[in-house]
Amino acid sequence: MKMAEVRAVVTGGASGLGNAVASHLIAQGGHVALLDVQQAAGEKAAGDLGAHAHYFNCDVTSEAAVNETMAAARSALGSINLLVNCAGITGSARVLGKAGPMPGEQYEKVIRINLVGTFLCDKAAAAIMQLNTPNAEGERGVIVHTSSVAAFEGQIGQAAYSATKAGVVGMTLPLAREFANLGIRVMSIAPGIFHTPMLAALPPEVQESLGRQVPFPARLGRPDEFARLVQAICEITMLNGETIRLDGAIRMQPR
Repeated sequence: MKMAEVRAVVTGGASGLGNAVASHLIAQGGHVALLDVQQAAGEKAAGDLGAHAHYFNCDVTSEAAVNETMAAARSALGSINLLVNCAGITGSARVLGKAGPMPGEQYEKVIRINLVGTFLCDKAAAAIMQLNTPNAEGERGVIVHTSSVAAFEGQIGQAAYSATKAGVVGMTLPLAREFANLGIRVMSIAPGIFHTPMLAALPPEVQESLGRQVPFPARLGRPDEFARLVQAICEITMLNGETIRLDGAIRMQPR
């Protein structure tokens, strides 16, 4: 897929990795619809990115909202041939915490946003992509999930988060196989410790300490590196049904 032909929906596009992806795609000539529940941040992000960006308020846990917003994004962009799922929350908490056992509703909330939300967006986008005219390689679209190294080495307090990220990995291959006849590829990226707004709020010495845990390069990941991997996935058609770790060789410890 050529970058100038990209018509992308990026969930969680108002900030963090999603915003970096949107910015990078637009810089390469693409058009992007940013989906996010952060109204003010989303509108500002779209305004900063210029005429090739559109913002839509969307709760990815609502099937009706996702379907409606995806249709609106298609109308604004002319088509959709790329979906990048970046919407998510950490929901860090011990199962047996100081305040008692974790409420089931708290666990379910993380599942709804990170895993069910990704599935709902996949389904809605694929239903639109299947109608695209295929390119020279027969491709109609690309779907990218955001997983995490927590899918493989979940730490204490990440029972819910790790389950969602492992779930995202788990559905990547089945979806890629199902959508193969439609010319739609499905990939996942599992980032390590990245410099996102959540980490940016930590003291500099804490950020440096986290960065030193990465074997090489011994620093936090940069959001633009995630965005450039999204571009590589778009451009290399043979990448399909796989999860790529983007982590500097880190393997997370129990805590």
